[in-house]
Amino acid sequence: MSWRILVADPIADEGVEALRAEATVDVKLGLKPEELASVIGDYDALVVRSETKATAEIIEAGQRLQVIGRAGIGVDSIDLKAAPRRGVVVVNAPAGNVSSAAEHTLALLLALARHVPQACSKLKSGEWNRKAFTGTELRNKTLGLVGLGRVGEQVARMVKGLEMRLIAYDPFVSEERGDLLGVELVTLEELLKRSDFITIHVPMTSSTKGIIGRKELGQVKPTVRFINTARGGIIDEEALYEAIEEGRVAGAALDVFSKEPATDNILLKSDRVIVTPHLGASTEEAQTTVAVDVAEQVLAVLGGRPARYAVNVPLMAPETAKVLTPFLSGASNVGHLCAQLADGHTNTIVIKYEGEIAEHDTAPLKAAVLGGLLESVTEERVTLVNASVIAQNRGLKVVEQKTVKCENYANLISVEVTTDVGTTTVAGTLMRGEPHIVRVDSYWIDIVPTGGYWLFSDHLDRPGLIGEVGMVAGRSDINISSMQVGRLEPRGRALMVLSVDKEVNKDVRQQLLAIPDVYTVKVVKL
Repeated sequence: MSWRILVADPIADEGVEALRAEATVDVKLGLKPEELASVIGDYDALVVRSETKATAEIIEAGQRLQVIGRAGIGVDSIDLKAAPRRGVVVVNAPAGNVSSAAEHTLALLLALARHVPQACSKLKSGEWNRKAFTGTELRNKTLGLVGLGRVGEQVARMVKGLEMRLIAYDPFVSEERGDLLGVELVTLEELLKRSDFITIHVPMTSSTKGIIGRKELGQVKPTVRFINTARGGIIDEEALYEAIEEGRVAGAALDVFSKEPATDNILLKSDRVIVTPHLGASTEEAQTTVAVDVAEQVLAVLGGRPARYAVNVPLMAPETAKVLTPFLSGASNVGHLCAQLADGHTNTIVIKYEGEIAEHDTAPLKAAVLGGLLESVTEERVTLVNASVIAQNRGLKVVEQKTVKCENYANLISVEVTTDVGTTTVAGTLMRGEPHIVRVDSYWIDIVPTGGYWLFSDHLDRPGLIGEVGMVAGRSDINISSMQVGRLEPRGRALMVLSVDKEVNKDVRQQLLAIPDVYTVKVVKL
């Protein structure tokens, strides 16, 4: 056996045995970063969970390293920029714990409705008090699902037997898919207002961090209850605690927290909050499945075969890679911006390639675009291998168009997203070796998405309007670092794009919308 594999975190024995069937395996748990760096050079593969951090330093030290396997879905403990620089493939196991996470959501849902942990604790302490723990039935109640990916879908299927009404917020699930699942797709605001129970099933990203904050908690029924088995930080924990203690929210059940271990989290102080220590994937079956899944993929990569869930390395022919690789980040930026600008539930995505790039296999660009579009709604990395499957599972129709002619640029990637509200178009290209966003809807602009926050304002082109926007920003201590304006005709509709040095809160956005002739204001992060 020529391959050597290091297992640095605990995984199920079945996974270790699958690896040992084809390679030499060392299980070394609890290694400190410096210890891992000193030994990783002897191994062809590294298997981790969330405890061990595969940093850039570790990856650089892995002279023989070909693949890193994450026994689970989240890959935030692995440096995904350093890995491809060293030619290291990263694989994960996104499907192995879906049932486990969904079942834990259901367990918390039932426990929350019937006060199971509190009643158990009181009775064991010698107190028999039935009146204090009168519960609420789930039958005929409305369950709101924030996110309708793998876990959200499974929860929806499970609670049908409980005769609950189902609504969901997920902008990248088609209405047809929702109908098939028996779920009504709604806006986040409508979900908050209508739901009796709300479950969270989205990844933790810049777009979803604090998506349930003080303002959102002010829109719910006082009888609503929250369940989160996804990621900590999606619900503002201090705002949730205040809402529960003030009687504006009936209760919550949480398996995940913004900082873990969460032994001093403020929510632990409330008797109306049920907590578990990140147990969503902690079943024997799930641990076995993810371990075996990741073992099979690690061995596939070492054997020169494609992996089902390759996170970071799309396989391209050398001649294709030479042309398309510089466009991958730009394609992702185009998708990411389009997702933040579009309103409503997506039905169709049209990706158009113009110029030299159209002469090549554009599957990697398609994967990059879809990855940017779906970043805020799925933790599963979109790759060349799974892009079409993920889109299909969400009921999305993806159309690709190619033309070797490009009027304004040497190459152009355009994304058109059609929803039940309307159509949003974003286009980008590569100039001087860096990605540029050059079109939003009908407006031609030129911005470099180098990070940070941006304001996109659709308005009437009239004297003084730009100055009024600047005054609102100045009063709010928001520094404008750059500005672009595109217009269709003098004194007609125009688009203003502002790069700002800090996040624009909802109050400032409302002030901007109050300016006469300002139609829309979108805050995005690139």
